[in-house]
Amino acid sequence: MALTRLIVVVLLGAALPLLFFFFSRAEAGALGVSYGRVANDLPDPASVVNLLKQNGITMVRIYDANQKVLTSLANTGIKVMVMVPNENVAAVASDQSNALQWVRDNVAAYYPATQIHAVAVGNEVFDMRPDLNSDLVPAMTNVQAALAKLNLADNVKVTTPVAFDALAESWPPSAGRFKDSIAQPVMKPMLDLLQRTGSYLSVNYYPYLTYMAQPNAFTLDYVLANSNPGVVDPDTKLRYYNLLDAQRDATYYAMDKLGFASLAVGHTEHGAPSGGGLHPGHGGRRLLQAGNGGAVASVANAQAYINNLMNRVLAGNRGTPHRPDADMDVYIFALFNENQKGTGADDVEQHFGLFYPNMQKVYEFDFRRPTGGGAPVPPATPSWCVANAGVGDARLQAALDYACGHGADCSAIQPGGSCFLPDTKAAHASYAFNSYYQSMNRAAGACDFNGAASIVYQQPTMCAATASWCVANAGVGDARLQTALDYACGNGADCSAIQPGGACFQPDTKAAHATYAFNDYYQRKGRASVACDFSGAATIVDQQPTMCAATASWCVANAGVGDARLQTALDYACGNGADCSAIQPGGACFQPDTKASHASYAFNSYYQSKHRAAVACDFSGAGSVVYQQPKVGNCVLPSNG
Repeated sequence: MALTRLIVVVLLGAALPLLFFFFSRAEAGALGVSYGRVANDLPDPASVVNLLKQNGITMVRIYDANQKVLTSLANTGIKVMVMVPNENVAAVASDQSNALQWVRDNVAAYYPATQIHAVAVGNEVFDMRPDLNSDLVPAMTNVQAALAKLNLADNVKVTTPVAFDALAESWPPSAGRFKDSIAQPVMKPMLDLLQRTGSYLSVNYYPYLTYMAQPNAFTLDYVLANSNPGVVDPDTKLRYYNLLDAQRDATYYAMDKLGFASLAVGHTEHGAPSGGGLHPGHGGRRLLQAGNGGAVASVANAQAYINNLMNRVLAGNRGTPHRPDADMDVYIFALFNENQKGTGADDVEQHFGLFYPNMQKVYEFDFRRPTGGGAPVPPATPSWCVANAGVGDARLQAALDYACGHGADCSAIQPGGSCFLPDTKAAHASYAFNSYYQSMNRAAGACDFNGAASIVYQQPTMCAATASWCVANAGVGDARLQTALDYACGNGADCSAIQPGGACFQPDTKAAHATYAFNDYYQRKGRASVACDFSGAATIVDQQPTMCAATASWCVANAGVGDARLQTALDYACGNGADCSAIQPGGACFQPDTKASHASYAFNSYYQSKHRAAVACDFSGAGSVVYQQPKVGNCVLPSNG
């Protein structure tokens, strides 16, 4: 990071209004960290990898291709961006063989065990090494060719991080354009290369530092991302609620002017200091004070800025006024406070870390889900990762292989394993995906598998230990059921429970008794499919049936019917016998505060009060009976069974 970017082109002349992010629950972007190591007190790479995993961080950028770091990241599933340092750019640009050797030594030697997904060629070359400007695109081209030669180009993208001050103008955003010195000779061929290779432009955004350099040009809340009425681009009439979106759109407009209106932009650095100030050489030493008299670079302000940014990415609110469908993949700068940066301990350069070198957080944040800034964070809702069978067996197999090779414990789905049955691609993939996801502390990015998986919030059946049962086909008639029942009871099934006075004698019907006997026989035969035939009198099912009146069951909400129908049914349940006190504000089961969770609690209370009569869990299609005890957040639903 170079603080020369601070005296940049965003000069509005007057203080601007403030920002509030209106979150939409779209698919979230990717969120990672920049792992800088300009310090003499940082933990070893293996400890750092454990820290990443513990905090659900699934993407990391490093500023070289350090062997210890890349080796430590192997078989973790954490995506890595490596870098050709600025001092190597000229050599890589001058000779294709140099680029090929660099890629062999620093990418191919570790891939795929280490999930290198991008190579940054240089860092802020226009600022830090302008003498290399003419070498930048040739170096990127040679690295791209080397990746292609080694059959890595489809999975590893080439980019280069540029500082935001590569723009000559940025306000209003629609006036955004690159500096004349680089626009045609460097940016245009670079953007063409990125577009042709399916890559993206990388920009290091620091709205917070822009404010520190120009404290009279903006309000602090506008930069921190707090509530405000917005400011309008006078040319396009688009309204901006934060400095970040104004800067992003200025970048997009600058690319538009060069003919690249659809190219993506990634945020390779994006941070806020928790202390220090700007020193000589970075726009002059300043005593930086916020309007309320507090220090601008403070823990509280950094926490507000970073949490608002992270919440936005996690919530899926990625677009800008000019590009509503834009992606927003962000590397937070930086993982640690680095004590050898800048000019001393009071320089902001040493205060960008999310963690202190002792691996304690500088302030609270969460890479897994939106959090309320400095407010107490409620316990995470339990979640699981399951396969999307619709993608087909080929994609499931590829993803399954990846999961099993990168930390998932797949021993249970091997032949003879406790979860080998059912022997289907979808069942095995769900088991492997979930094992991987749980090992990565349920980070959202750990349940993607290129669209082959999704997160669910009700515990699924992961294996045949509880996955199949044998039930009677009542339609064959009582005579055939009796014959089959006699066979089962005479050939190994324990039918004592369905004798008069037995625990499962009720309900006293041929179908109920046959189901009990058939299933006992089937389970004793290792759930072999032939053991649930009985000449067509039985069928295998994958949801646990009620075997007798004593079997426990619960009623849960069908979220797919929508909140309006759930609310109507919830009101009915609470008004007709359900005890809904626990889901009132402050109640033991109020969290998670969603319609589906509250409805599940109310539906189940009503259902249990009606002695689990099937009709008591209908609610016009909004409820379903289940046979495994569900949880609503941290609240276990009770049963009278």
